Amino acid sequence: MEDFELLRNVTIGQYLPTGSLLHRLDPRTKIVGLGMLLLAIIVHKAASGLLVGLLLVLGLVILARVPLSFALGGLKPALPILLLLAALQLLFGWGMFSTSCHPLWSWWVMSITPCSVQAVIALLARFTALILLTSLLTLTTSISELAHGAEALLRPLQRLGVPADELAMVFTIALRFVPTLAQQLEKLLKAQAARGADIHGGTNPLQRTRQLLPVLVPLFLTTLRRGEELTLAMEARGYTGGPGRTHYFRLRFGRIDVVALAAIGLLLVGLFSVPFGALDQHGLALLARLASH
Repeated sequence: MEDFELLRNVTIGQYLPTGSLLHRLDPRTKIVGLGMLLLAIIVHKAASGLLVGLLLVLGLVILARVPLSFALGGLKPALPILLLLAALQLLFGWGMFSTSCHPLWSWWVMSITPCSVQAVIALLARFTALILLTSLLTLTTSISELAHGAEALLRPLQRLGVPADELAMVFTIALRFVPTLAQQLEKLLKAQAARGADIHGGTNPLQRTRQLLPVLVPLFLTTLRRGEELTLAMEARGYTGGPGRTHYFRLRFGRIDVVALAAIGLLLVGLFSVPFGALDQHGLALLARLASH
């Protein structure tokens, strides 16, 4: 049954109250700060810079007092896709037709070059950092705080006709349903296995996907039922969005939030000002010399 323990490997949408410094920040600070880091990691191209960015993210995880093993466990569901992309990038990807990247190994249409090795490092570092940052936002912020923070950030757009309250509610409900769906899928898999279904039989990915189809249908129906129940519950409690809605909870932006945003800004300036491209070129030259020997 350990193969069906999905909830322990889903960190997005879960809240871990450790009382750390990151937990005490204003939710708007966390949304803006982590969003800036997400954008920087998406835009950055140098492999060495992405590795430094990944180290910064791991430092934030430690600062949040989140067990590193628990945070890295969130990579397990995406690990097969990451490894497949890395293998395709390594064997058929970057640098195959570049004169500056001489092959380290080649056979038929496959070729491994220093450029492809560097591209794989950048790919793995980028995706790992993105997953950890997304998980860190929900691990350090409760769902209600996320709703209040997203609503406050989107509120200026109400003058343009953007439904800020509704968008914030949809955003937080979507994050909250990620662990709920994982728990429901875990129950369905265990129920199918208890009835003798061979859920993980075979090594062929297509065969395993075909065996999971009978589980996806009840999961889809359960999701629709939960959404309908949530709608009825919100209507029964008189929820209404839009202009004129009052707020019981007031956010407070303190000095610690200013310091946190300034620190993130300085880190981003350092991440883009350091010549990581030159470091990548030195790494390519070192790989080429090792291959020549």
